[in-house]
Amino acid sequence: MPEYTMPLGISDFEKIRTNGYYYIDKTDLINQIMTNRAEVTLFTRPRRFGKSLNMSMLKHFFDITEDSKAIFDGLKISENQALCDEWRNQYPTILVSFKTVDSINFENAVAQLKLVLSDLFAKYTYLLDSKTIDENDINKFKRIKAETPQISDIMDSLFLLTRLLNDYYQKKVILFIDEYDVPMAKGDANGYYREITDIMRSMFGKSLKDNTYIKMAVLTGCLRIAEESIFTGLNNLSVKTITDTDYEECFGFTNEEINRLLSDTKLLSHQPIFKEWYDGYIFGNKEVYCPWDVLNYVDALQKNPYQPPMNYWANTSSNDTIKRFLESDFDVSEDFETLLSGGYVEKIINPNITYGSLTDDEINLWSVLYMTGYLTLLPGSLPKMTSSDPNEVKGMFELPFKLKLPNREIRMLFEQTVAVWFREMVTTDDRTALFEALWSGDTENLTEIINDYLYNTISYFDYNENYYHAFLTGLLSGKRNIIVKSNDEVGMGRADIIVKNKARRCVAIFELKRAKSEESMETLCHEALQQIERNKYYKPFKREKVIEYGITFFGKECLVKKAEQN
Repeated sequence: MPEYTMPLGISDFEKIRTNGYYYIDKTDLINQIMTNRAEVTLFTRPRRFGKSLNMSMLKHFFDITEDSKAIFDGLKISENQALCDEWRNQYPTILVSFKTVDSINFENAVAQLKLVLSDLFAKYTYLLDSKTIDENDINKFKRIKAETPQISDIMDSLFLLTRLLNDYYQKKVILFIDEYDVPMAKGDANGYYREITDIMRSMFGKSLKDNTYIKMAVLTGCLRIAEESIFTGLNNLSVKTITDTDYEECFGFTNEEINRLLSDTKLLSHQPIFKEWYDGYIFGNKEVYCPWDVLNYVDALQKNPYQPPMNYWANTSSNDTIKRFLESDFDVSEDFETLLSGGYVEKIINPNITYGSLTDDEINLWSVLYMTGYLTLLPGSLPKMTSSDPNEVKGMFELPFKLKLPNREIRMLFEQTVAVWFREMVTTDDRTALFEALWSGDTENLTEIINDYLYNTISYFDYNENYYHAFLTGLLSGKRNIIVKSNDEVGMGRADIIVKNKARRCVAIFELKRAKSEESMETLCHEALQQIERNKYYKPFKREKVIEYGITFFGKECLVKKAEQN
């Protein structure tokens, strides 16, 4: 049994602390929030970087209905006795998360929103016993709790709850809103962005702008949605993005925290693997690891010390952002190839993004990839500011950011997404000319057509033989009456690619070579053909017409040669 239990998928701070789960202390977030004293703070961080757990921690610290001293004992915040005496369990609090408002259509999204609010209001049913609550508020409260609110009730819901709590306790309310932007992100992806944004804008605007019933509010999300969207007219908002140097250690695991975790779990020998796969994110000037990946891999290693690293982060999302970039009208092939080869690209970043216009501007798409964790800054390249002047902050984003893939996990994600995109692109393409050239043995046209596809795709694997093999297999797959086999055992060895056409009773055998120079391509084609003959790959196909192809790749060039017919 593992000595330490990792809190996989658990975002309730109290549950982690009372049930003995491993916890990396992030309570200094409370100190920093109370030092800055912003009325409304928005933290934007990529998914799976501890936003929900931090919000739960904040809620348990401030909530007037709890006595949370025990679960904070031994943590950094408990060292600040004066702050604990003044703020711990002294204020009515609201914590609501919109991460489950995730639907492919508007009607279901509203239904999910109603459920979130119903569950929230059910926790405050005792407010209905207040002697000061009026009948209209009671009816509205009951409609929301029963999942039968009008749209206007939804828009008014958070403001109503802050007002009722303020009346009940005679104290201002602290409001925590987790994953505030999920409904808009899903609306943008599924065609109901305007409709859901109208509701959320009204809900947030009324509860955050000029709301005399709140003491302060904290929000989390992946992006700051600006312009005509959520925060118009909200002058009391302090936004803390991944470019800000304050709060830089509050989300994600630092090198020091990783080393302590690996030491505690007796896994220090695996530190280079953790760094290669899950490190590389830059928040402010601090290098951080993805907590979700780290905890999952530590858990796996405690159960099986030979467990190889896995792509945990990618499995928690559809990765639509990369796909939308690939499917856009912007030519990003050279930039993506640079990233996949380990290099960096220089791009202007827009910190204020509107989901509804992501594909209107290439800057927006690069900004989303950066803000949501698919790309990160080249270490030490954050443009430096000499003051907090808003004009200087704005000017920082007019400079190009040096962006790269953070780690091996994200590189694999990009490679897989590019591969899927290419297969989908190819299968919707006609490819009649390709197969006509293939079955007629027209190597000149076949070379030209394959070169066109090579030019239009995005390379990965640094042009090694695996890349070309996957490319050609994908190019030849997905046609009716066509069977493609890769590395199939035939004759006296394994042929790289075999393509069968049942209707024509034809078989094409491909042997691939990767050239180190353009001048050697033809020689390698002939070597490939000799390999087919030597290993008699054609031997099992006595009733079909067999065409033998030697194909050589160099960069984004290919050359195809065929053998004389047997």
